[in-house]
Amino acid sequence: MTAAAARPASVPPLPAEGPVEIVPGVHWIGAFDPGLRSFDTLMKTANGTSYNAYTVRGAAGVAVIDTVHADHAETFFARLEAVARYDEITQIVLNHLEPDHSGALPELLRRAPQAEIRLSPRGLPILRALLRDAFETARILPVTTGAEADLGGRRLRFLTTPNVHWPDTQCTYLVEEGILFTCDLLGSHYCDERLFDDRVGDFRFAMDHYFDRLMRPFRSFVTQALDLIEPLDLTVIAPSHGPVLRTDPRAYLRQYRRLAGPRSAPGPDRTLAILYISAHGATARLAQAIRDGAAGEPGVRVSLFDLEGGELHPFLDLIEEVDGIALGTPTINGDAVRAIWELLAMLVDIETRGKLGAVFGSYGWSGEAVRQVEARLQGLKMRLPEPGLKVKLEPTDEDLQEARAFGRRLAAHLTGRAPPREVDLADLASR
Repeated sequence: MTAAAARPASVPPLPAEGPVEIVPGVHWIGAFDPGLRSFDTLMKTANGTSYNAYTVRGAAGVAVIDTVHADHAETFFARLEAVARYDEITQIVLNHLEPDHSGALPELLRRAPQAEIRLSPRGLPILRALLRDAFETARILPVTTGAEADLGGRRLRFLTTPNVHWPDTQCTYLVEEGILFTCDLLGSHYCDERLFDDRVGDFRFAMDHYFDRLMRPFRSFVTQALDLIEPLDLTVIAPSHGPVLRTDPRAYLRQYRRLAGPRSAPGPDRTLAILYISAHGATARLAQAIRDGAAGEPGVRVSLFDLEGGELHPFLDLIEEVDGIALGTPTINGDAVRAIWELLAMLVDIETRGKLGAVFGSYGWSGEAVRQVEARLQGLKMRLPEPGLKVKLEPTDEDLQEARAFGRRLAAHLTGRAPPREVDLADLASR
């Protein structure tokens, strides 16, 4: 969805203003978008957003750090021209190449062809697609953690921070001033022309909501990024969306540590959550048997939830924190039931990579649901050590015995007492 398509006509634009000085020689040259109400179809933006771009001036040249959405390129160039000539630009830093940060790049490069482009190596395929023929003649210098660009009396140091929230993301640190340009990390979709965190309205909700919708699926990568950032001497954090953070920057790092950490204190045992929907009680009986089998294994705590008895969204915190999940669904009209698919769709908002997954259910005719849900769990990068358990109609005593054994095997995989294994996608397709 483009920014224009998501912007209601009733919201007036903010007044056009010039660049904003952060410290002498460092300016914000971005754009405000107060009417944006949906960002990348991923989240609603009740306060709109800002596209933050920056310039850093040294004795030997000027660096431009990120650009803006193409819809706001004219504003971006007007602010840029107020602080620098195009022939002064020696560096273009691309912390992230999503369109809201790179939309003005092709035109900027046309106006400043002498500039060197600094980006992470993983951004090269996107840059090639963005620049097309101009890629071949551009001066491109991939950088990794520790590399520096000298502007003359000011150094930009690069930190590779992948998957927060794209593979190509990096941060850029202005060493002499202690300013960290973090791109999407530590940002928020909150539009306020006063710009600085000590001048704008209360944006705490917007920052937490931004984390939940964009960063939460990548919590482990956020933690790794914080490990790189926390040793730095910081005076300002300058993200690509939302307020510039100049009041106690470390308080924002602590907040991100809290958001990226466990939502509850981990216990000594491994944890398995069994979540199911049952049409006529058969899948429920399987769920109870799986619970009984898993609960009999030492070192495993098992919880059982009927999804029909509650709203789905609160289960995300549970699923994110447990070590494994087993999903139960009957097959109805050749498919899993709607509540299971709705839950699976929500799992993109949390980190699931490497978590144990399993599927079970009863069926009357064809039994496709178990295989379909297994395929989705594998798409979410979960590990499936056991083929799904399917039972025709009501489970027999033998079926319930196998369900208890299924639970014991899942528990053994969680505790490491079972040898590692993974269900193959080809095997899924054949069942």
